Amino acid sequence: MENMQYPADFMPMQAPRYEPLKNPSEVIMARNAARIPPPRDHIVWSLFNFFYMNAFCLGFVALYFSIKARDRKVVGDLEGAREYGSTARCLNIVALSLFLLLVVIVIVMLAVGVFAIKSTIQQNFPEHMDFGGN
Repeated sequence: MENMQYPADFMPMQAPRYEPLKNPSEVIMARNAARIPPPRDHIVWSLFNFFYMNAFCLGFVALYFSIKARDRKVVGDLEGAREYGSTARCLNIVALSLFLLLVVIVIVMLAVGVFAIKSTIQQNFPEHMDFGGN
């Protein structure tokens, strides 16, 4: 048999590189020694933001990081879960802030619109605005 040179298109692809996980026994021992509370994943808050306050898709991204945090917590990588949970919390705060800002802007615009309509009616129809009965 003759040694054949295959083009790069036929070479097998490299396996994807995943983030290394810590040894679960070391993580559990360290957590028991320090009595550190388990990290929070904020999954319920992220779901609420995803369904109701998805400004600029921040609710979706927060949900993604919450799921990653929960996966890391299940595997035993508490530090990775804490980082993903912190990112999810920050994204949830930004999504909530943007939604509340939008609500305040809408309320202010409605109030300004009502006052503008009222002043327009008063200027154009002054005889209808006399409620005194005189």
